[in-house]
Amino acid sequence: MMLQNKNAIIYGAGVSLGGAVAKALSAAGARVFLTGRNISSVQKVADEIFRSSGRVEVDRVDALDESAIKSHMEMAVKTAGMIDVSFNAAGVAVVQNIPLVNMTLSDFMHPVSFAMQTQFLTATAAGRMMMKQGSGVILSLTATPGGIGYPYTSGFAPACCAMECFSKNLASELGPYGVRVVNMRSGGSPDSRIFREAADNHPGEMKAVLQKMKEDTMLKNLPLMADIANVAVFLSSDMAGMITGVTIDVTCGTTASLNYRAGKRDVKGDNPFPTL
Repeated sequence: MMLQNKNAIIYGAGVSLGGAVAKALSAAGARVFLTGRNISSVQKVADEIFRSSGRVEVDRVDALDESAIKSHMEMAVKTAGMIDVSFNAAGVAVVQNIPLVNMTLSDFMHPVSFAMQTQFLTATAAGRMMMKQGSGVILSLTATPGGIGYPYTSGFAPACCAMECFSKNLASELGPYGVRVVNMRSGGSPDSRIFREAADNHPGEMKAVLQKMKEDTMLKNLPLMADIANVAVFLSSDMAGMITGVTIDVTCGTTASLNYRAGKRDVKGDNPFPTL
């Protein structure tokens, strides 16, 4: 197993991607410490892991509470000996689909403030612990707006950019201590909670939105939660031991190029812009 004898803390483990990563890390052999403010949703993930014979602990931790984060990490280290992986998947409410010129300051700033506060608190707490150990991996997650201009994404886009910059800078400071810091950039997973809820509430509209998102990618596809979780497993493993200070793009090529004009040509190759 790639993560045998590794210990991981996941913040926001009850949300869809947080839970997916938690289960993947466990399946790869890690002992996982799951946290969240909504303990019932975290417990559901823990129950799945337990039924799969995984080693799992559950605690209620507010990822905006510095003292709670510190106390929980000390407990985890006392229990497991060390912490090898820290991943913050805490979700944030975002007001989107409104032009920036029509937004209120509070709606714009909320995702930026929330994301940077929780990422700073959890990542630096892990960093201090891992510096003493001389090893560890700190992971974070952003989305497509972190890599390209993306209209009507309000404060979520600058939040992604800020997180990616923070991850890179933290990596530069922790690298001499043997600690790696890597961000993952998702293209939006259709099976994640936010997309599933939107599809349930607006099925016709979301079908068109998802199709447009797929057309924008090079692969004409979107990453599922399992794809993001698999990347997290790899980055947490010794196989990725020389990777730090970067954002790993899992957007199916969207942030390299908006590829809606490219598709499979016909046999003669004279139909460059077909409708997919």
